[in-house]
Amino acid sequence: MSVAYDLAEKLLQINAIQLRPQNPFTWASGLKSPIYCDNRISLSYPAVRNFIKDSLTELAQEFRPFDAIVGVATAGIPHGALLADALNLPFAYIRSKSKEHGMQNVLEGFLPKSSSVLVIEDLVSTGGSSLKAIEKLGLLEIRVSGLAALFTYGLHTSKSAFSHHKVKFESLSNFEALLDVASQNSLIDKKDIEILREWREDPSLWSENYMLKSK
Repeated sequence: MSVAYDLAEKLLQINAIQLRPQNPFTWASGLKSPIYCDNRISLSYPAVRNFIKDSLTELAQEFRPFDAIVGVATAGIPHGALLADALNLPFAYIRSKSKEHGMQNVLEGFLPKSSSVLVIEDLVSTGGSSLKAIEKLGLLEIRVSGLAALFTYGLHTSKSAFSHHKVKFESLSNFEALLDVASQNSLIDKKDIEILREWREDPSLWSENYMLKSK
């Protein structure tokens, strides 16, 4: 079994990823979604956590050379720190905005200017937060060798955004592997798979249509 399928199965088993096509979740943005992913749950399961660390360690070789690891706050911090420890490299993390007190840092930790870093995210949806983090690193004169994530929905917006900004991106697992594993384990049926694929094509439109039908 590939890493993508193996991790998808593990994340489903610990409920880090949940599928509810008939009773969608509400994201922080207000959008309705048939899928919810919280990879922070994996930190509470040593076997899954170590599998992710080992898999990230192997994946990181595809981004060489780099001098340090940077996690995207907040969910990318623990997995980034674990990876940095495994590789015996410096670690820092990037905030979504500067602190309002103290040194008002946007980057926590120390990285010399012109350092090359691998950025770690837990989940990539639209790619917006990842690209903002990468932009902030650029303003600090830190070079980014690429972005690695635990899981991606594979939305068209993220693919085009990374391509446009020439950012190398890889993830350990992905939406298609998840659907295959969920189907093989009888967690969803063919009708649910179609619902999930429709959502992936245009999450905003899917959410809008769902709310209209629910009125």
